[in-house]
Amino acid sequence: MKAPDGNKLAILNALNEGGFVSGQALGDELGISRAAVSKHIQSLQAMGLDVFKVTGKGYCLNNQVGLLNQQSIQQHYAELGANTANIEVQPLIDSTNSELMRRIQAKAALKSGSVIVAEMQQAGRGRRGRVWQSPFGANLYYSYFWRLDDGLQAAMGVSIAVGLAVYDAIKALYGIEVELKWPNDIYINKQKLAGVLVELDGQPQGPCQLVIGIGINLNMPQSASQYIDQAWTDLSQHTQQLDKNQLVASLTYCLEQRLAQYRENGLQTMYQQWNALNAFAGQQVELNTGHRSWCGICEGIDAHGGVRIRQDGEVKSYYGGEISLRKAQA
Repeated sequence: MKAPDGNKLAILNALNEGGFVSGQALGDELGISRAAVSKHIQSLQAMGLDVFKVTGKGYCLNNQVGLLNQQSIQQHYAELGANTANIEVQPLIDSTNSELMRRIQAKAALKSGSVIVAEMQQAGRGRRGRVWQSPFGANLYYSYFWRLDDGLQAAMGVSIAVGLAVYDAIKALYGIEVELKWPNDIYINKQKLAGVLVELDGQPQGPCQLVIGIGINLNMPQSASQYIDQAWTDLSQHTQQLDKNQLVASLTYCLEQRLAQYRENGLQTMYQQWNALNAFAGQQVELNTGHRSWCGICEGIDAHGGVRIRQDGEVKSYYGGEISLRKAQA
């Protein structure tokens, strides 16, 4: 008999093949009772999956969910000519970033380029302590471990490089032009599609370890969207070609390329490209530190990743992970 979570995933895999699946057949295959199958179905429904039952036919998944598959990811990744990343799939996790940070704190043997990707996060996190909505199977929850030997200061502009990697992957797969918002958001038509959360562990002058978290909305259910406090979109509204496993592979490959570029030259060869994608270029924006806020015209970023704001004819750069930037209210 499979473990309870294994049973749940096996039932989901069976439903994901399409059509109706008999509860009796599922129970026989897994060596559990029909009542146990029913409880697992209820648990999947509680996660936000639309599973319905028809008497005499069985259970059916209303919207087929593209599930993560480690073998498929590795195959897509190899097709890109890459073979360095170690990509681990977790069905259910508190947070992909938190798991990698725990392994860092436990001094686990982590190889730079290790990836954890999950079907669902029970405690997904965004910047400034915000909750990241993470319903089962609906979106991409992804974290990448990277070691940088040049100290914490050298990591200051990494989120800029990561945003460009997300742009690269989405452009390559779907032909979609996204916009980038300082310091770490990805937009389509002024609606948020994805976010980046970079967390650091290390010394100011010594080697530092980075966990790069990326969340991309793929097929966000309305039941989860009610908790989002800003305009948002997902990839399913812009393309019918979604393959989550291919996206994981492409994102990993693009991230490797951009981080290698960053290690070599910082943002010197990237900041102008970022500025061409700036969602708020030339617009009146508001900066907020939590203690103070001020307005100005967004002039993009400088070569170190700081946002450039024009106030009273003077342009200044601002840095810091706790600064938020948004379009000023008219």
